[in-house]
Amino acid sequence: MFLTVIVFLIILSILVLIHELGHFFAAKKFGIKVEEFGFGLPPRLFGIKKGETMYSINWLPIGGFVKLYGEDEAGAGRPVLSSKYKVSSIKKDKILNTKYKIHNTSVERAFFARPIWQRAVVVVAGVLMNFLLSVVIISYIFGVAGVRVPGDKVIVTDVVKGSPAGVAGIREGDVVEAINGIKITSTEKLINITKEHLSREITLQVKSKKAKIKNIKLIPRKNYPKTEGPMGVAISQNVELKKYPWYEAPIIGTKEALNTSRLLVLGLGKLGYNLVTQGKAPEGVAGPVGIAQLTGQFVEKGPVAVLSFMAILSLNLAILNILPIPALDGGRLFFILTEGIIGKKISSRVEATAHAIGMAILLGLIAAITLNDIIRIFSGQPFIPKP
Repeated sequence: MFLTVIVFLIILSILVLIHELGHFFAAKKFGIKVEEFGFGLPPRLFGIKKGETMYSINWLPIGGFVKLYGEDEAGAGRPVLSSKYKVSSIKKDKILNTKYKIHNTSVERAFFARPIWQRAVVVVAGVLMNFLLSVVIISYIFGVAGVRVPGDKVIVTDVVKGSPAGVAGIREGDVVEAINGIKITSTEKLINITKEHLSREITLQVKSKKAKIKNIKLIPRKNYPKTEGPMGVAISQNVELKKYPWYEAPIIGTKEALNTSRLLVLGLGKLGYNLVTQGKAPEGVAGPVGIAQLTGQFVEKGPVAVLSFMAILSLNLAILNILPIPALDGGRLFFILTEGIIGKKISSRVEATAHAIGMAILLGLIAAITLNDIIRIFSGQPFIPKP
C-alpha cells in the first residue's frame, strides 16, 4: 500500500511537472517573464531566486505550477487537471504602449502583450510535452525493455481424450509446424485449414517437446462438441520478446501514442455521451482514487508495466487539457483563438466567469467519480478499466 502511494505521487508529479515545463520553456523562448516555477503546490516551503525567476519547493508534493508575468485575471484559475496557476494581473487601461513600465518590467514581456500565436504556443506547450513524454516512454519500452508479440509457433496446450487428435497421438506441448505441407504460423491459419478439410484426412507435421519431428494423420470431425473443436485440441500462439532497433523505436512509439490517443478520444466521447443521455459515467472510468488503486495493480506487474501505465496517463492528461473546456488549456486556447478571429479580446469578466464555471463543473465531476471509486473500494470490487 505504501509503495503504491509513493509510486502514484511520483507519477503524478512527473506528469504535471513535465506539463508545466512545456509552459515554462515556451514562455522563456518568447521572452515572457516567468516569475515562479514551483515543485508541488503552495504554501511554499522554500525557494531560490535565480535571475528573475523564483524556483520553489512547496508543501503539497503533487505536480507543480508556473507563474507568468502579465497574464490577465481571467487566466488565474488555470487548470484543475494540471496545477494551481496564479498569475500577475495588469489592468487593461494601463496598457498604453510597450514602453510602459510595471514593477520595473516592460509590458512587452507580459504574457497578454505577446502576439496571439506566441500565447497559443505557450498554452499548448504543456500538452505537447505530455504527448512527447508518452512517445519517449513507449519508444523506450519498444526499443530497450522490449514488448511481447505473437510468435510464429502454434502450440498444443490440451488434448481431449478420445478425440481425433488424442487417438492419433498428438500430445500437450507439441508444436504444429505444417498441415498437408502448408506451414502453420498462426492459430487462425490452423483453424481455417482444419475447417476446409472436415471429414477428410490431413497430415500434421508436429514437433514434440523433445524436438522430435513426427507426421500424424487424422480426420477432423464435421460434428463435434462446441468445446472441443474438429480435432479435439486447445491451441495457443507462442509469445516472443521483441526489441526494435533504436532508429525504428521512435517511429513505432509515435504511431502507438497516436493510436492510443485516438482510443482515448473515443472513450471521452463515450463518457460525454453517457453523462448527457444517462446522467452517469460508464463503467471503467476512474478518478484520482481509482487511478491510485490501478497504480497498485501495475506496480505488482513490474517496472515496465508501470512505465506503460505512466505513458497512458500522460496521454490522458494531454487530451483532457486540450479540450475546449474553460479552466483547462484548451479553454484558454479557445479564447485566444477567438480573439484572433474577431480581432478583439473577449471581456476579462466574461472569460473569468467561464473559467470559474468550468472549474466548478470539473471539480463536481471529479468529486462524483471519486465518490463512486470509494463506494466501489469499500464494496470490495476491483477496478477494471475498459477500452
